Amino acid sequence: MFLELIAVIFAGIAVAGVVMLLNSATGSRLPRWLAPVAAGLAMIGVTIASEYSWYSRTAANLPEGLVVAEVVESRKLYRPWTYVVPLRERFVAVDMATARRHPKQPHRHLAEVFFFGRWAPISQLSIMVDCADWRRAVVETDTRFAQDGAVSGANWISPPAQDPLLTTLCGG
Repeated sequence: MFLELIAVIFAGIAVAGVVMLLNSATGSRLPRWLAPVAAGLAMIGVTIASEYSWYSRTAANLPEGLVVAEVVESRKLYRPWTYVVPLRERFVAVDMATARRHPKQPHRHLAEVFFFGRWAPISQLSIMVDCADWRRAVVETDTRFAQDGAVSGANWISPPAQDPLLTTLCGG
Protein backbone atom coordinates (compact mmCIF):
# COMPACT_ATOMS: atom_id res chain seq x y z
CA MET A 1 0.00 0.00 0.00
CA PHE A 2 2.83 2.38 0.84
CA LEU A 3 4.56 1.68 -2.48
CA GLU A 4 1.32 2.39 -4.33
CA LEU A 5 1.07 5.75 -2.57
CA ILE A 6 4.64 6.58 -3.60
CA ALA A 7 3.84 5.56 -7.21
CA VAL A 8 0.76 7.81 -7.25
CA ILE A 9 2.73 10.78 -5.90
CA PHE A 10 5.54 10.28 -8.42
CA ALA A 11 3.04 9.99 -11.28
CA GLY A 12 1.55 13.34 -10.28
CA ILE A 13 4.97 14.97 -10.04
CA ALA A 14 6.07 13.50 -13.40
CA VAL A 15 2.97 14.69 -15.27
CA ALA A 16 3.17 18.13 -13.65
CA GLY A 17 6.81 18.29 -14.77
CA VAL A 18 5.89 17.36 -18.34
CA VAL A 19 3.19 20.05 -18.43
CA MET A 20 5.65 22.62 -17.06
CA LEU A 21 8.18 21.64 -19.76
CA LEU A 22 5.48 21.97 -22.43
CA ASN A 23 4.54 25.35 -20.99
CA SER A 24 8.16 26.45 -21.16
CA ALA A 25 8.51 25.14 -24.73
CA THR A 26 5.38 27.03 -25.87
CA GLY A 27 6.53 30.31 -24.36
CA SER A 28 4.25 30.17 -21.28
CA ARG A 29 1.07 30.04 -23.37
CA LEU A 30 -0.57 27.27 -21.33
CA PRO A 31 -2.82 28.27 -18.43
CA ARG A 32 -1.22 28.16 -14.97
CA TRP A 33 -3.85 25.78 -13.61
CA LEU A 34 -3.02 23.07 -16.17
CA ALA A 35 -0.04 21.57 -14.28
CA PRO A 36 -1.87 20.86 -10.99
CA VAL A 37 -5.00 19.65 -12.82
CA ALA A 38 -2.93 17.32 -15.01
CA ALA A 39 -1.06 16.06 -11.93
CA GLY A 40 -4.34 15.37 -10.13
CA LEU A 41 -5.79 13.54 -13.14
CA ALA A 42 -2.61 11.48 -13.45
CA MET A 43 -2.82 10.54 -9.77
CA ILE A 44 -6.45 9.48 -10.16
CA GLY A 45 -5.57 7.49 -13.29
CA VAL A 46 -2.70 5.65 -11.60
CA THR A 47 -4.93 4.86 -8.62
CA ILE A 48 -7.66 3.44 -10.87
CA ALA A 49 -5.11 1.43 -12.87
CA SER A 50 -3.68 0.03 -9.65
CA GLU A 51 -7.15 -0.95 -8.40
CA TYR A 52 -8.00 -2.71 -11.65
CA SER A 53 -4.67 -4.53 -11.95
CA TRP A 54 -4.72 -5.87 -8.36
CA TYR A 55 -6.63 -9.06 -9.17
CA SER A 56 -4.56 -10.03 -12.20
CA ARG A 57 -1.29 -9.33 -10.36
CA THR A 58 -2.36 -11.27 -7.28
CA ALA A 59 -3.84 -14.23 -9.18
CA ALA A 60 -0.74 -14.47 -11.38
CA ASN A 61 1.48 -14.72 -8.29
CA LEU A 62 -0.48 -17.51 -6.58
CA PRO A 63 1.58 -20.58 -5.75
CA GLU A 64 1.21 -23.63 -7.95
CA GLY A 65 -1.83 -25.66 -6.95
CA LEU A 66 -3.91 -22.71 -5.77
CA VAL A 67 -6.91 -22.45 -8.11
CA VAL A 68 -9.22 -19.43 -8.22
CA ALA A 69 -12.74 -20.68 -7.53
CA GLU A 70 -14.69 -17.42 -7.43
CA VAL A 71 -14.11 -13.76 -8.20
CA VAL A 72 -16.30 -11.08 -6.62
CA GLU A 73 -16.88 -8.01 -8.77
CA SER A 74 -18.31 -4.80 -7.37
CA ARG A 75 -19.90 -1.61 -8.56
CA LYS A 76 -19.81 1.44 -6.30
CA LEU A 77 -21.62 4.75 -6.57
CA TYR A 78 -18.50 6.64 -5.45
CA ARG A 79 -16.56 4.88 -8.25
CA PRO A 80 -18.80 5.57 -11.25
CA TRP A 81 -16.38 3.92 -13.71
CA THR A 82 -17.13 0.56 -12.05
CA TYR A 83 -20.56 0.62 -13.68
CA VAL A 84 -18.79 0.42 -17.04
CA VAL A 85 -16.14 -2.14 -15.99
CA PRO A 86 -16.79 -3.83 -12.61
CA LEU A 87 -13.90 -3.89 -10.14
CA ARG A 88 -12.56 -7.25 -8.96
CA GLU A 89 -11.76 -6.64 -5.31
CA ARG A 90 -12.11 -10.11 -3.75
CA PHE A 91 -11.58 -13.71 -4.76
CA VAL A 92 -11.55 -17.22 -3.31
CA ALA A 93 -8.84 -19.76 -4.10
CA VAL A 94 -8.75 -23.48 -3.32
CA ASP A 95 -5.50 -25.30 -2.62
CA MET A 96 -5.87 -28.26 -4.97
CA ALA A 97 -2.28 -29.39 -4.36
CA THR A 98 -3.01 -30.32 -0.74
CA ALA A 99 -6.65 -31.41 -1.15
CA ARG A 100 -7.12 -34.81 0.45
CA ARG A 101 -9.67 -37.58 0.36
CA HIS A 102 -10.10 -40.79 2.30
CA PRO A 103 -9.76 -44.03 0.30
CA LYS A 104 -13.04 -45.33 1.76
CA GLN A 105 -14.87 -42.03 1.07
CA PRO A 106 -13.58 -41.00 -2.39
CA HIS A 107 -16.46 -38.57 -2.98
CA ARG A 108 -15.44 -36.43 0.01
CA HIS A 109 -12.61 -33.93 -0.22
CA LEU A 110 -10.83 -31.98 2.51
CA ALA A 111 -9.23 -28.75 1.28
CA GLU A 112 -7.87 -25.38 2.35
CA VAL A 113 -9.67 -22.32 1.03
CA PHE A 114 -8.08 -18.88 0.93
CA PHE A 115 -9.99 -15.59 0.82
CA PHE A 116 -8.16 -12.68 -0.79
CA GLY A 117 -9.35 -9.08 -0.55
CA ARG A 118 -7.93 -5.89 -2.02
CA TRP A 119 -7.52 -4.13 1.31
CA ALA A 120 -7.85 -7.13 3.64
CA PRO A 121 -5.48 -9.73 5.02
CA ILE A 122 -5.65 -13.22 3.54
CA SER A 123 -8.00 -15.54 5.44
CA GLN A 124 -7.79 -19.33 5.43
CA LEU A 125 -10.47 -21.92 6.11
CA SER A 126 -10.54 -25.71 6.05
CA ILE A 127 -13.58 -27.10 4.29
CA MET A 128 -14.95 -30.50 3.47
CA VAL A 129 -17.05 -31.19 0.40
CA ASP A 130 -19.25 -34.15 -0.38
CA CYS A 131 -19.44 -34.45 -4.17
CA ALA A 132 -21.99 -37.28 -4.10
CA ASP A 133 -24.56 -35.29 -2.08
CA TRP A 134 -23.42 -31.85 -3.35
CA ARG A 135 -22.84 -30.31 0.06
CA ARG A 136 -20.02 -28.73 2.01
CA ALA A 137 -19.04 -27.99 5.60
CA VAL A 138 -16.47 -25.94 7.46
CA VAL A 139 -14.07 -28.07 9.49
CA GLU A 140 -14.44 -26.84 13.06
CA THR A 141 -12.91 -27.89 16.36
CA ASP A 142 -15.80 -30.26 17.09
CA THR A 143 -15.60 -32.00 13.69
CA ARG A 144 -14.40 -35.58 14.11
CA PHE A 145 -13.09 -38.04 11.53
CA ALA A 146 -13.39 -41.79 12.01
CA GLN A 147 -10.92 -44.39 10.69
CA ASP A 148 -13.34 -45.33 7.91
CA GLY A 149 -13.61 -41.71 6.73
CA ALA A 150 -16.99 -41.03 8.35
CA VAL A 151 -17.45 -37.48 9.61
CA SER A 152 -19.32 -36.38 12.73
CA GLY A 153 -19.98 -32.92 14.09
CA ALA A 154 -19.98 -31.27 10.68
CA ASN A 155 -22.57 -28.62 9.91
CA TRP A 156 -23.32 -29.51 6.28
CA ILE A 157 -24.95 -27.00 3.98
CA SER A 158 -26.44 -27.67 0.56
CA PRO A 159 -25.43 -24.77 -1.70
CA PRO A 160 -26.89 -24.02 -5.14
CA ALA A 161 -25.98 -26.20 -8.11
CA GLN A 162 -23.34 -23.73 -9.36
CA ASP A 163 -21.45 -23.38 -6.05
CA PRO A 164 -17.89 -22.35 -7.01
CA LEU A 165 -16.17 -24.30 -4.23
CA LEU A 166 -17.97 -27.54 -5.00
CA THR A 167 -17.55 -27.02 -8.73
CA THR A 168 -13.81 -26.51 -8.30
CA LEU A 169 -13.25 -29.47 -5.98
CA CYS A 170 -15.72 -31.88 -7.59
CA GLY A 171 -14.97 -30.95 -11.16
CA GLY A 172 -18.29 -29.46 -12.13
